[in-house]
Amino acid sequence: MSIVINIWINEERLAKLQKVGLADLAEEQLAGLKVLKVPCTEEQKDKVLKVFPTAKYDSATTRSIELLPREVKDKIFDEVVEKASLDVMGDFLKGY
Repeated sequence: MSIVINIWINEERLAKLQKVGLADLAEEQLAGLKVLKVPCTEEQKDKVLKVFPTAKYDSATTRSIELLPREVKDKIFDEVVEKASLDVMGDFLKGY
């Protein structure tokens, strides 16, 4: 199982994902809410945790990076839409 950053998907974001053909990657999570799981490598996870000190890695249950600032998750989502791909963390982290 890979390391992920979970991004919650509302109707507006779902529409953007539909335009680039990625809507089917949003998974049902809680009571109809959807989440997009953006994968990270071990090295990318370490850099995210270093660059964003509020972030935490949940190694016990979800294997996800949590507590990222909203604007960071918004930028990651924008990269996903711009590239029409979930493989965005390498490029995203070049800016940090």
